Amino acid sequence: MIVETGHYALILALGIALVQSVLPLWGARTGDTRLMAVGISAALGTFLLIALAFGGLVAAYVTSDFSVLNVFENSHSQQPLIYKFTSAWGNHEGSMLLWVLILGLFGALVALLGHDLPPSLKATVLSVQAWVTVAFLLFILTTSNPFIRLMPPPIEGQDLNPILQDLGLAIHPPLLYLGYVGFSIAFSFAVAALIDGRVDAAWARWVRPWTLAAWVFLTLGIAMGSYWAYYELGWGGWWYWDPVENASFMPWLAGTALLHSALVMEKRAALKIWTILLAILTFSLSLMGTFLVRSGVLTSVHAFATDPTRGVFVLAILVVFIGGSLALFAARAGTLEAGGLFAPISREGALVFNNLFLTTATATVLVGTLYPLLLEVLNGAKISVGAPFFDLTFAPLMVPLLIAVPFGPLLAWKRGDLWAATQRLYVSAGVALAVIIVVLALEGGARVLSAFGFGLAAFLMLGSLTDLFFRAGLPRAGPSVAWLRFIGLPRSAFGTAIAHFGLGMTVLGIVAASAFQTELVTTVKPGDVLRSGGYEIRFEGMSKREGPNYSEEVAHFALSRGGVAAGTLEPTKRAYPARQMPTTESAIHTRLMSQLYLALGDSDSNGGAVVVRVWWKPLVTLIWLGAVVMGFGGMVSLADRRLRVGAPARRKAAKPARTEVGA
Repeated sequence: MIVETGHYALILALGIALVQSVLPLWGARTGDTRLMAVGISAALGTFLLIALAFGGLVAAYVTSDFSVLNVFENSHSQQPLIYKFTSAWGNHEGSMLLWVLILGLFGALVALLGHDLPPSLKATVLSVQAWVTVAFLLFILTTSNPFIRLMPPPIEGQDLNPILQDLGLAIHPPLLYLGYVGFSIAFSFAVAALIDGRVDAAWARWVRPWTLAAWVFLTLGIAMGSYWAYYELGWGGWWYWDPVENASFMPWLAGTALLHSALVMEKRAALKIWTILLAILTFSLSLMGTFLVRSGVLTSVHAFATDPTRGVFVLAILVVFIGGSLALFAARAGTLEAGGLFAPISREGALVFNNLFLTTATATVLVGTLYPLLLEVLNGAKISVGAPFFDLTFAPLMVPLLIAVPFGPLLAWKRGDLWAATQRLYVSAGVALAVIIVVLALEGGARVLSAFGFGLAAFLMLGSLTDLFFRAGLPRAGPSVAWLRFIGLPRSAFGTAIAHFGLGMTVLGIVAASAFQTELVTTVKPGDVLRSGGYEIRFEGMSKREGPNYSEEVAHFALSRGGVAAGTLEPTKRAYPARQMPTTESAIHTRLMSQLYLALGDSDSNGGAVVVRVWWKPLVTLIWLGAVVMGFGGMVSLADRRLRVGAPARRKAAKPARTEVGA
């Protein structure tokens, strides 16, 4: 019964979303406050009904109700409870329901927290958000219904894809969708502003917190997905330039540009047209990622569906929303004011420089991702665009951008002094140069690019703290005065510095892991000793274990360092009988920021020999820790009262007391 309730709730949500898509917009056009207020209750009602439907699907998974086709195809009664729960979105239908749940969540949050928004703008935003909700609810109900029953019900399920039976499934998709779908709010604000014909600094201030929140979630979601693939697939890499990985990376690049562009618009009322276009393009790239994953045009470990009819439906959604919003933009762009002027050397100029390189990098990744698909459609030729292309095109675009990052906060608005900013960065540049010289000396003059990468990372991390240093009045102010100034700085200043510092950490991890990792592929027998990263790795033999829904062969390795025991590693090869699918489970030993990584290959059960791949990856964890620090910086900025969603209005000034005549 709970499954039918969930299905019915989804249908009701579609009906209410249709009401929300029309009445508030009509009220905004006619000035009818009652119709505008419908958007608030409708957004809340839509979210609650979708949540009820999602809860029904989760309940079917937790209770192993195999009369539901979706549960039968993606679950098993012997799965651990955590995987029964996460199986609800470990498939196409369930993940789309999670997608639309988060879409409804953001609409409800705008309804609840948008107290400072003009009623007409808020109503229009909620209507535009409902358009997207209606489209995806129709997609679920017509092509991807997760509540289809099987009669008679099977006794046992087919199990979840073994690769997805991991804690990463509980973290990565929700975070990624919160980022993907969160940019829908920026899109709705942009379309609403175009409909109203009013784009100003206040608009930028309203949209920035939503954009920042989506950016934080997407940053953490991409980082979690990268680490999950790193340890789960046994390949030892952290980024493959897979088309679906690129599909999440492109909205991140565009969203980063949008954040900086909106800052210029808020502070200087400039870049209005460009900011609106970026808001449209960022969510458009999110929609394109949804199409790539669910259309069947890609064969990828990340792909959810291969049904072309679903792809046609999603393609229609893309055409309507991307084409419609761009057509509206083209019609309205001529009526928008260009905004304030500024000198090329200024903080605005630095942010424009940032936007130029970020959008060019986005276009580069877009071309590399779509070109093979377009070529196959045109002449049937199949080619692969992989890491060499992206390394040669994307990396050179990032270098000047990363060099410029510390300069931006040190430049004044409207007209800055580049020489003064350079002087303030002398210490950071000096340390970076010293790092380059030390690395070159240690490597005997080789690895010039790696040495430059280390220096760039040091310049980024130290340069990100320079703005806080000088804004606190150092070195001229005394310690007590400097401390008071420091703690009095706005949280957005701390957030910016933390995020830029995290970016430097990620760059440091990428350079170290790429340039100095070692790899060993060999066959070992019990008693053999391998050496990597200063460790002695002794193979002690194989054993077999039984899991709840799998069996596995376990290799036992004892670690020692300088003759002192340092732990054990147990990489495995698992077999899932329900799916008839094997997986490789790597084993990782972390020391400070570096990792020793082991993965098994084929084994000889008679002789006890096994093929093993051993990597030593120096500072590799900084890649993901840096992303976490970037996300934390975004959260600190979001805590700034000036960016806080739903910040209370300022109190009105008290009226002066009336003076009595003749007193």
